[in-house]
Amino acid sequence: MKLSIVPALLGPVGALQLPLFQAPQASQAPQSGLSTSSKQLISSELLQEQVKAENLLKRAKELYEIAKLGEEEYQHPTRVIGSKGHLGTLDYVYSNLVELGDYYTITNQSFPAVTGNVFESRLVLGHTVPSSATPMGLTPPTKNKEPVYGPLAAVANFGCESSDYPPEVSGAIAFISRGTCPFGTKSDLAGKAGAIAAVVYNNEKGDLSGTLGTPTPDHVATFGISDSDAAPVLEQLKKGEKVDGIAYIDGIVETIITTNIIAQTVDGDQDNCVMAGGHSDSVAEGPGINDDGSGSLTLLELATLLTQFRVNNCVRLAWWAGEEEGLLGSNYYVENLSAEENRKIRLFMDYDMLGSPNFAYQVYNATNAVNPVGSEELRDLYTDYYAAHDLNYTYIPFDGRSDYDAFIRHGIPGGGIATGAEGVKTKEEEALFGGKAGEWFDSCYHQLCDDVSNVNLTAWEINTKLVGHSIATYARSLEGFPERTDADVSSFSLEPRKYSGHRLQM
Repeated sequence: MKLSIVPALLGPVGALQLPLFQAPQASQAPQSGLSTSSKQLISSELLQEQVKAENLLKRAKELYEIAKLGEEEYQHPTRVIGSKGHLGTLDYVYSNLVELGDYYTITNQSFPAVTGNVFESRLVLGHTVPSSATPMGLTPPTKNKEPVYGPLAAVANFGCESSDYPPEVSGAIAFISRGTCPFGTKSDLAGKAGAIAAVVYNNEKGDLSGTLGTPTPDHVATFGISDSDAAPVLEQLKKGEKVDGIAYIDGIVETIITTNIIAQTVDGDQDNCVMAGGHSDSVAEGPGINDDGSGSLTLLELATLLTQFRVNNCVRLAWWAGEEEGLLGSNYYVENLSAEENRKIRLFMDYDMLGSPNFAYQVYNATNAVNPVGSEELRDLYTDYYAAHDLNYTYIPFDGRSDYDAFIRHGIPGGGIATGAEGVKTKEEEALFGGKAGEWFDSCYHQLCDDVSNVNLTAWEINTKLVGHSIATYARSLEGFPERTDADVSSFSLEPRKYSGHRLQM
């Protein structure tokens, strides 16, 4: 296998570094040696016939070995951006694509990404250590990475205006209700008011784990806690009683350079591109074989199989970096498209988590009424496929939690399928899909156990065939699919969303 160098693998002064992982020979379509024009036109049926669970499993095992490269720094397998596990993932994808010859034009798009890691934390409120206390994503550490001590100071309203922060916040731990504005805004205002740390408590039932988003100089160490852990503290503060607190976070927030990988067929109408993507990174907590090894490996397997065919419309495949940090790679890609290049993308298909062990066949409920026209036609292609194969399906919200978000915000029709994350399977869904009601669709979601054993091969194979069907259908013909217009290129919606990827941000 030819050695390859991804830009992300270059040292700080451009010093050459060998790839961190040299993949074994991937399962590959036979190379006929024929020119593209001599190949058969893409066929959904023929493409699907070649999708095999054993090939997907082989790739999953290779990816897990790559995740082990992160053990030295993180003490367990991971492919989080900036880790050797993620650098190895980039090299694996790139090397496999290079092996396919001149069928694709391959682009490595490097970009700055903010990442963070909390090594140790503790929160004490009065005489209690709240069990729900969780450091916010991208939180800075406490001063000098040491514990800080101070009284709790209640913040008025939802802490979204500087006037909500009374003088007592200075030198204290700001105690703030969730609601109305992003967590990052609350932390920033608390810092500007002189707080030594901040605690955001849930104003809904349950625990609270989110992200501060883009760092600011005024962010302070910030925790999230549940409504039940907050209740006794709120009661004491309302009575005018003093509640002391201790906050401690040892962590780091830094900007690194990471890389999106884009492969586009040389063949096909280059002004009418069918695009699909998955993310190449995992969370720091685990190897991410289902999230999103399943989606990114599906695309890599199909990229290999596709080389046997010619296409009428160009196919563009993307492996995004920084999805787990807040859709960073896909946002960067779309926001840097010119209006002309934006128009060339006829639709974008998102494939994130295709083999959850307690799966449901989930289709994003992307309607034309509230999304770019064409999203509903894509949704219906998925549901028609499941129905044609006597498979049940369910709709899930199309609410910005994955890499389709930037596309629909910039007027590009979008959609996708998934098999479930931390959501709990209902009795009705158990009857439709099997599995076990009352448990998460993926009980190892964002955890160390998201390894090779955490994928349901039946669901993964079926969904890979469906992904192949979606790509082949539109690569063959866009007849009947809504045309893009100049008006589509303008932002569809830039209103703040509740989530930034899978991370709650407000």
